[in-house]
Amino acid sequence: MTEPLSLRDEQVAQTRAALVAAGRRLFGGQGFAKTSVDDLAREARVTTGALYHHFPRKAALFEAVFELVHRELLMSAAEAAAGSPDEVEFLARAFEAFLDSSLEPDIQRILIIDAPSVLGPVRFAELDEQYASDMLVEALNEAAAAGLLHVEDPETVARLLLGALTRGTMMIANAADPRAARDAVAAGVRTLLAGWSK
Repeated sequence: MTEPLSLRDEQVAQTRAALVAAGRRLFGGQGFAKTSVDDLAREARVTTGALYHHFPRKAALFEAVFELVHRELLMSAAEAAAGSPDEVEFLARAFEAFLDSSLEPDIQRILIIDAPSVLGPVRFAELDEQYASDMLVEALNEAAAAGLLHVEDPETVARLLLGALTRGTMMIANAADPRAARDAVAAGVRTLLAGWSK
């Protein structure tokens, strides 16, 4: 049984949550570069000292926002794919839901436009895979167990698919016609899955 949070712990958690929510609104709306520490503290209704207590650098707050948005997208993608007729279709629909989310301007700005430069390529890749990789490996294993995919190395295939999705979302964000780009990427991902189909 977990111990109830003390009043101090609750206040700390509330302040952190307020800062992450403020970061999500401002980073998503105007971008990392145009958002100042003062803007973030004002939006969260805390002092800059409180902000620095939780996040020693603006980039640390951005990282927390990135992780939150990424987790939410993975959960919503899984929910969108629920009820699929089989495990391969589940994967395809989950990928398509993720691509649909990349059409949202705030998500584009946080996950696709700002994240690689703010976090750096190594940390960006680590976080990009941190939550998605295990879920994707599990889904690939389920599809293989159902006899629908032939995947000898699910971890490698998961990373390849995640790389394709990441590059695909970048294509969508920079396309003259994002919706057409989304459809092309979704079709490409289905083609990749078909290549491993039995």
